[in-house]
Amino acid sequence: MTGTSTAVSRLRAAADGANRWVVLVVLCLSLLLVALDATVLHVAVPAVTEDLRPSAVGLLWIVDAYPLVCASLLILFGTLGDRIGRRRVLLFGYALFGVASALAATADSPGVLIAARALLGVGGAMIMPATLSILRQVFPDRRERALAIGVWTAVAAVGAAAGPVVGGFLVEHYWWGSVFLINIPLMALILPVGRWLLPESRGEDDGPWDVLGALMAAAGVLGVVLGIKRIGGEGLLDPAALAPLLVGAVLLVLFVRRQKRRTHPLIDIAMFSRPAFTTAVGCIVLAMLALVGLELIAVQYLQLVLDLSPLETGLRLLPLTFAAMAAGATGSYTLSRVGPRRMVGWGFVLTAAAVLLLTLMGQHDRPVLLTVGFVLLGFGLQSTLFGAYESMLSEAPAERAGGAAAIGETSYQLGAGMGIALLGSVMNAAYAPGFARLHEEGVPTAAGAAASHSLGEAYQVADRLGGPMGDLLRDAARSAFVDGLHVTLLVSAGLLLLGALAALRLPRLMDCPPVKAACREPSPAVPEQSAGPGSSGSAPRREVPPLTPPDGAGRPVPRPARREPAEVTGSGRAAR
Repeated sequence: MTGTSTAVSRLRAAADGANRWVVLVVLCLSLLLVALDATVLHVAVPAVTEDLRPSAVGLLWIVDAYPLVCASLLILFGTLGDRIGRRRVLLFGYALFGVASALAATADSPGVLIAARALLGVGGAMIMPATLSILRQVFPDRRERALAIGVWTAVAAVGAAAGPVVGGFLVEHYWWGSVFLINIPLMALILPVGRWLLPESRGEDDGPWDVLGALMAAAGVLGVVLGIKRIGGEGLLDPAALAPLLVGAVLLVLFVRRQKRRTHPLIDIAMFSRPAFTTAVGCIVLAMLALVGLELIAVQYLQLVLDLSPLETGLRLLPLTFAAMAAGATGSYTLSRVGPRRMVGWGFVLTAAAVLLLTLMGQHDRPVLLTVGFVLLGFGLQSTLFGAYESMLSEAPAERAGGAAAIGETSYQLGAGMGIALLGSVMNAAYAPGFARLHEEGVPTAAGAAASHSLGEAYQVADRLGGPMGDLLRDAARSAFVDGLHVTLLVSAGLLLLGALAALRLPRLMDCPPVKAACREPSPAVPEQSAGPGSSGSAPRREVPPLTPPDGAGRPVPRPARREPAEVTGSGRAAR
């Protein structure tokens, strides 16, 4: 374990003083770019459609390729970082992200743009788990780590919510490719800064990297998400929809069985036996499903129903950003006061209330209603994500930080991809019936069928028809979209309330005494003193003062042994 001990000592040196906060700034800048790229294209979809003329399926892939590829590769690159170094994987991800951004900005066909978005997903898969696993190592103190995670999740929310604002400004003043071009100078700056400032870290020396297992996980996640997408568009019984879903599910089952048998697994499956860890992962999926799916639909509503410009659309979404920032800034205090269960559960309830409030939206602009709804939505979802991420990361052993971060980020991206697929499918299913009787009023059947694909396509068909028939088709499409939006919001609210029920399995309190010293991880010398000659088992460890800090009344407060990160025990495993 010499390599692990050396890495740990370097990390502890980096964590002293203000250095760890500088590291946090660099990690947050990395995450900001990745999160920004996940949503910056949303307001540019109409411009991309007009310029490249992609098919309906092609347009979905332009939007979905990034989150789907990123989600499928997070486990691969997260566990690879545990083996070869998280900073090394992170820096390589920076370089690939910059190259893919240049390719996307200059794309002249839907195929090239889809390929570039897929490469961006590969770069994002290298960056996202590395930022979270380095954060886990640099902040061993749980209270400080909670604050750092609050900043980290707030930056993720800011990036996702600021994407439409940045994209709207660029599309309005330049061309749609500029939404990708902004990544290049930022990556050119952050690559040398990251190489200079970020500490290198690895997990314990866990033997050879399971390449086959990593590929099985990647193919399994991709198959499951593809199956969900196709079921939404083609129906549950369609063989083309069932095939990838079944193949993906089988691969994931085989991956889990393989990890259980291996001496040095990629993912410690035992982590899922902890209710808090499993529940936190599920809550992340549900929260992101609601956020990204609703945001994409909201962007279409603001632009196509209310006829706002891309920049105005982005500005309308700013309240969501500010609310998310406020929730992230106060998240550490809230978590310590109310505990993970209440923070995550009530975050879901608040988000569901916001979604139900937004069902009052109609064909006319109601800015106050939208602002209140977006504020509640941003604050509720960010509170949920903060509590879930902190619980998940604190439950994982420190030497498995890369694998745990990969699981969390896979959940994040999987939820985002499923949100677009699931809520988009619900939206399409509720939107299409609005055109069933238009032929009775003189609208050509072919025109009605084409308009039922999407609201944007309906407007194009209406413009070609012109006259009273065109106006009739346009009004029917707008009304059908609003009706579909209401159905989608109700479905989303139901899923969010299920998340609130699931949050009841989280710990009631943050497992950390209020005294700050009690939350400090023991120094490497403590286990050596408590594990000397004549000591055996875990009972003598509980009597060591650093592990049993006094509470406010001077009584000793035992500290759960499972909270000790593996690197401080000197044996590479947490004390049991």
